Amino acid sequence: MAKQQENPGALGNLIEALKQLPGIGEKTATRLAYFVLRQPVTVAQSIAESLIAAREQLHTCHDCCNFTETEVCPICSDPSRQESIVCVVEQPSDLAAFEKSRHYQGKYHVLHGILSPLDGVDESKLKVKELIERVKSGKVQEVVLATNPTVEGDTTALYIARLIKYNGIKVSRIAHGIPVGSEIEYLDGATLSKALQNRVTL
Repeated sequence: MAKQQENPGALGNLIEALKQLPGIGEKTATRLAYFVLRQPVTVAQSIAESLIAAREQLHTCHDCCNFTETEVCPICSDPSRQESIVCVVEQPSDLAAFEKSRHYQGKYHVLHGILSPLDGVDESKLKVKELIERVKSGKVQEVVLATNPTVEGDTTALYIARLIKYNGIKVSRIAHGIPVGSEIEYLDGATLSKALQNRVTL
């Protein structure tokens, strides 16, 4: 027998929609739903319009696969950035964390995930092919693997390292001064800067 929705109708649908967001459970989704309902209708309209606009206008950068409104993102099109070094991260939020540290002047590549067989995520669902194409272009001299220091993150880093090492490219991994099990987007700039400085060759 299907579980009956505790809050049927429009309220229940709103709560269920909010629960689809990462890290949002039943209680948080309910709290957010009531918050939105207490606001003027213009607030709900603004949120809805912003979500739709972002979904329609943002796409992945031709070079690094980060989200952008242009064909090539501002970082990739910046001539002052080092083209010879590419920092590989799991998510766009990780890229943003490195940018906040202001200690990295190379370019990036966003995988949009990590290898996770249990969740049905293999290399075909990541932006690995695009990374290989960048490496083969001849412009890249070093690839810094900055996936999270988790089992899946390490597995993904080793997999990518094996793929690109034969091209004669230097492959390094960010130092494990970052606490194991932590997520890059929540780390401070000083920690990220130290991790980059102490990266090791694989």
